[in-house]
Amino acid sequence: MRLNLAMKIKIRTFGFLILLGFGGVGAALGQSVQVLGDYRDWSAFTANDGSGPICFAMSKPKEISPTPDGYTQAYIYLTHRVSEGTRAEFNMIAGFEFAPDSIAVAKVGSNVFNLFTSADAAWLEDPSIAASFARSLRAGSTLIIEGTSALGVKVVQTYSLSGATAASRAIDRAC
Repeated sequence: MRLNLAMKIKIRTFGFLILLGFGGVGAALGQSVQVLGDYRDWSAFTANDGSGPICFAMSKPKEISPTPDGYTQAYIYLTHRVSEGTRAEFNMIAGFEFAPDSIAVAKVGSNVFNLFTSADAAWLEDPSIAASFARSLRAGSTLIIEGTSALGVKVVQTYSLSGATAASRAIDRAC
């Protein structure tokens, strides 16, 4: 699956909002991302990209094995975009480049979800199952994502789901 221009713009906008909120870009700019709360291993935020409110819950991995060459920080997100009517969109920034045209796999308990990848990011291969995936995250205790790096190494990231329910409820209330 190839990324269309609209998706690339969303990724850049979302990344920019994250940098504003966490990158210390300046007090005035940093106020555009507001913390809704920290919930154990998850945090929830709201922002506005100009087209309307965006609310997202995020977490970072507890474990990564092996650590790929050039690894930067990884994050997973559940995002609501009010202006688009999008709820519980899953996105991952892996912290490394995926192998081109590769599929990653997300596992929550016995539930397995395919993710399509592009550069260092991944999304649900079938966006119509976003609500089901979000329910799995809220009901589970651990999310394991397996993907292949651009160097051909299988990388496993383990995320705690402790706090996912509370963070999800926070973004539901805000958006």
